[in-house]
Amino acid sequence: MTVMAERPTTRGSESDSFKGLLRALDELDVPDGYKAEIIRGNIVVSPWSKGYYLDVMELVCDQLRGHLPAEHRISYGPFLFVFPGVERAYGPDIHVAHRGASRSASNHLDGEALSFVAELTSTSTRDDDLTDKVVAYGRAGVPVYLLLDMQEEQATVFSMPSAKGYESRDTKPFGEKLGIPAPFGCVLDTTGFTAP
Repeated sequence: MTVMAERPTTRGSESDSFKGLLRALDELDVPDGYKAEIIRGNIVVSPWSKGYYLDVMELVCDQLRGHLPAEHRISYGPFLFVFPGVERAYGPDIHVAHRGASRSASNHLDGEALSFVAELTSTSTRDDDLTDKVVAYGRAGVPVYLLLDMQEEQATVFSMPSAKGYESRDTKPFGEKLGIPAPFGCVLDTTGFTAP
């Protein structure tokens, strides 16, 4: 398989079963610096984020850590959360999940354990972050989805999950404060989220 920087590659077809895609994903030899997800019936391999994204992820984690639901932890990193009901498997940039989700020998974590996800867009993932993931995370019942659009330099928080995706959204440009709704009930200061 050839992987090109800043362009996702896909493998699979609409006739593949979700379980078959998960098995194929497990067998895939993903090059260092790349991650693989299941999006719209395909395995999508895309490059990891730019260096300064780490600072942004840590700023988000630091601000939310004191507002987590009981028995939840916040983290970032290459963990694959599976959503069988919507046939998706995502590796969110930042996630808050019940501690029990990681008490497994599987590398497929339960997406229903999530209370918060955040995605930082890149040119290769932006379209999926803005469309497919909004619908899938909402339909899967993830209470809060924070989308950090690194190209447009704005933050959008989605809440009130429903069968259509999310019923509520609020967008602010980087540098402003954005309310993070229940179960967090806090304010996120987006100062420092812009590119250096």
